[in-house]
Amino acid sequence: MDNNIDIKKRIMAIEPSAEWSDAGDGMFKVPANAFRKLAEYLRNEEGFDFLRSLTGMDWGEDGLGCVYHIENTATGENIVLSAADRNRDNAALPSVCDLWKGANFNEREAYDFFGIKFIGHPDLRRLFLRDDWKGHPMRKDYDMSLNPLNMQNEVSDDDAPSYEMTGDGSYILKRHPLFEEEEYVINIGPQHPATHGVLRFQVSLEGETIKKIDAHCGYIHRGIEKLCESSTYPQTLGFTDRLDYLGAMQNRHALCMCIEKALGIEVSERIQYIRTIMDELQRIDSHLLFISCLCQDMGALTVFFFGFRDREKVLDILEQTTGGRLIQTYNTIGGVQADIHPDFVKKVKDFIKYMRPKMNEYNEIFTGNVIARQRLVGTGVLSREDAISLGTTGGTGRASGWACDIRKRHPYAMYGKVDFKEITFDEGDCFARYMVRVKEIEQSLNIIEQLVDNIPEGEYQMKVKPLIKLPVGSWYSAVEGSRGEFGVFIESRGDKFPYRMKFRSTGLPLVACVDTIARNVKIADLIAIGGTLDYVIPDIDR
Repeated sequence: MDNNIDIKKRIMAIEPSAEWSDAGDGMFKVPANAFRKLAEYLRNEEGFDFLRSLTGMDWGEDGLGCVYHIENTATGENIVLSAADRNRDNAALPSVCDLWKGANFNEREAYDFFGIKFIGHPDLRRLFLRDDWKGHPMRKDYDMSLNPLNMQNEVSDDDAPSYEMTGDGSYILKRHPLFEEEEYVINIGPQHPATHGVLRFQVSLEGETIKKIDAHCGYIHRGIEKLCESSTYPQTLGFTDRLDYLGAMQNRHALCMCIEKALGIEVSERIQYIRTIMDELQRIDSHLLFISCLCQDMGALTVFFFGFRDREKVLDILEQTTGGRLIQTYNTIGGVQADIHPDFVKKVKDFIKYMRPKMNEYNEIFTGNVIARQRLVGTGVLSREDAISLGTTGGTGRASGWACDIRKRHPYAMYGKVDFKEITFDEGDCFARYMVRVKEIEQSLNIIEQLVDNIPEGEYQMKVKPLIKLPVGSWYSAVEGSRGEFGVFIESRGDKFPYRMKFRSTGLPLVACVDTIARNVKIADLIAIGGTLDYVIPDIDR
């Protein structure tokens, strides 16, 4: 990562018990009882305000714990910390969700899958699995026979459990009601069309005004990260297309980059050009679908049809080279599956010429529409500070004034060599989130135009050993997905299978922020808010 000597010295000074490990990207290993003090120092004194990723871990005899990737958004410094508790039967770590709001759902995920208690967390329920699930399936000693197929209806837990530490080091379990008896609570989802998938919101209303939202995830949880632990590295690639299926190309790019970094593979410039162009075509595809679905949710069917009309042209280009329209399976370790189609360059240039004037149609019919503006402007405001703390990257963060584009923060592929503008707005409302996507389509066209005529000759696939084993260590790589930062964390023990593989979901922070954004707005506005956040459920549930 971007750790430098100065920050290492400052960390060692504030916490002498922290140990630096050079394996892979490198990380500070911090005792569990010293972690909270160091986290407070880094957040409050050093300005590390962005929790990029939180990964639950089972280190066997070394205990259960977490790996934290944090960033100072002002300086761009990155630090990786790990903390573990050797007491596997009652593992506990201090919660940091009061320092970084994005830790709330991430700690619930780590509790769900590993059984780690986060002391001070206000609502330590399972996040993805049923409340009656036995055990914690990401642990290495998990008994797969504990949970036979259960077709009975799930009874949801009505209380929010929390753990507090006593003076003698033991824990007290406390329970707080999610909703009071006098509250009027309705369900939206998991089959509501405007939740864009099987996602359920419990919404507390006072009249038509939202007072609280509790999000229920996990209805299509498939255990992809668990499956990766018994898959070879080439086999893991197939899972990425099925996460955020509207960013399949970008997801797979991130995983390939992470594996290539661990192996020390430097791909050819031709591969970098192709990957960058494909990522931007995928971004246009995704943003067009975003506009279409938002308009459909709000009853603007003309623009819905326009979006699908134009998206088909992108899918035709992708299909001619990759063979797929939704599931692309194109990027490989060390390259791409096949060279670009002979007509690829011509068709891409024709599409750029076609698409630019079409953006005027969207603006004339929807962007400037008085009904659309009345419903979107000033609705669902997310502050810049909350966007950073919650980790809502992508268009949602940039609409709140946070310049969080990975392509600018940590350039990869050809992004450091092309000229494009990072689109930001300061309003943080639904209309700003919509406009970021509209403007980013134009920027994606500019990026592609700079590259498509200059694709160099060279290999489209580097030579890679048939049996891939990563060195011992841990690595993290991220790309700017269509919905924000999509990251991949790999810990290797030197085997042909990853010891742990974690995907940094772009959508989980976008669902985690709904309660913050939607409080005190009208119930009808929740549809516009969900549409402009643009989350994809399989990416959240993984």
